[in-house]
Amino acid sequence: MPNLTISYQQKISNDLTVLHMQPEHAEQLEALQKIVFPTLADDELIKAKHYLKHLEIFPEGQFVITDKDVVIGMTSSMRSSFDFADYHHTFKETIAGGWMTNHDPHGDWLYGLDIGVHPYYRGLGLARALYRARHEIAKQLSLKGQLTVGMMSGYGAVSSQMSGENYYQELIERKRFDPTISTQMKIGFEPIALIPDYVSDPVCGGFGVLIKLDIGKEV
Repeated sequence: MPNLTISYQQKISNDLTVLHMQPEHAEQLEALQKIVFPTLADDELIKAKHYLKHLEIFPEGQFVITDKDVVIGMTSSMRSSFDFADYHHTFKETIAGGWMTNHDPHGDWLYGLDIGVHPYYRGLGLARALYRARHEIAKQLSLKGQLTVGMMSGYGAVSSQMSGENYYQELIERKRFDPTISTQMKIGFEPIALIPDYVSDPVCGGFGVLIKLDIGKEV
């Protein structure tokens, strides 16, 4: 069992629970990655062996949502001393090939590596529940808040019609809805910068958006 110094758990319904990831969840999580991110490059998918390493490095930051004993949602995170003046990075660089060795035990931000909910369970507020779990851990650790890079997942469908920069500008001006970033902004995340070539996934044309949620906000 992971050795947790702090913890958080939330019962959402009779069957659905947010709880810290356990070693026995690793294989289910690898399978869920392929369902949630079907077009993501294989070498950017987090595998069971990686999840087990995450539990060794920072068990407090790893969460799942279970429907009874079945994992239907997940998020991985690490601590980071993030330099907002030098923000360009890639997903592969951040997760260190999946092994999360960039975790900084003294970092003052909680960096969300990924988040996902099985398509069958979407629309129930489960992503917000995972963000809330991350935020509660950030509070317990006295961090500045949480940050992540969201995939600009609506851009791929219109990439032949406009540039990623124009799409991002319309997005932050709230003239355009993006399935991922707009939802994160509704939760309270603030967009900071557009990051090209962040991830290998046609659904977003490779674009990510750096976003942050200050610790004083409620999720």
